[in-house]
Amino acid sequence: MLLAALLPLLAQAAAPPTMDQTKLAVCLDQASKNPQTAIVTASEWIGTATGAARAYPQQCLGVADTLIERWQPAEQAFLAGRGFAAPADYVTRARLAAMAGNAALADGRNDAALADFDLAVADAAQGKEAELGGEIQTDRSRALVALGKLDEAAAALEIARRDSPQNAETWLLSATLARRQGDLTSAQARIETAAGLDPKNPDIGLEAGVIAALAKRDDAARKSFQSVIDTAAGTPEAKAAQGYLDQLGPPPQPAPAAQAGR
Repeated sequence: MLLAALLPLLAQAAAPPTMDQTKLAVCLDQASKNPQTAIVTASEWIGTATGAARAYPQQCLGVADTLIERWQPAEQAFLAGRGFAAPADYVTRARLAAMAGNAALADGRNDAALADFDLAVADAAQGKEAELGGEIQTDRSRALVALGKLDEAAAALEIARRDSPQNAETWLLSATLARRQGDLTSAQARIETAAGLDPKNPDIGLEAGVIAALAKRDDAARKSFQSVIDTAAGTPEAKAAQGYLDQLGPPPQPAPAAQAGR
């Protein structure tokens, strides 16, 4: 989520946007170009903002910190923004808590990430925002997997598939987890759904190849890996796909036809 998750917050505003919302948009644009400058802008803004509007500079500060990988300060800024948001603004509170969780997850602080995601899930539930809650459960499953809580991760993804069924990432993570747990039938069905939702995603193509290879469907695996190489050349995913292709080796050659008269 992170930066992309802030865009729906701006979209919620009635037109024209408020002065604070316009200021946030400017600050976020600045963050995308020069995070250090945005940190200064947001820090100065924090000193003058009042009431629930104090959430806005914290959002910008968190994004700017994220873009230079200052994960713990980013988490703290997002959580501060959640705390300043209006108590009944459950969408904003949920998104900011989820962004805090993603920052903690990127920092390898998985327990903190899970706590943040739990806050986000609770906010979404209070606001009766099922689809948003499903998206957050997808992120939450990452923290649970990192903590080795695979059964809990599977339960989180089950909720995510129910409440945010159009989210390709949900289906990709569901396929990956099913594959890790040895359920190749479910893994195959879920990666097919993911591919249908986002056919050009190289992570999905890579996972489809791995699942096919484990199921001994080598031709299908080669096709998936080759599609990643063809569509995402030069990426880490393409490099990984080439490595898998090398492990599989070339496809077997058909036996030569018997010569006539023999």
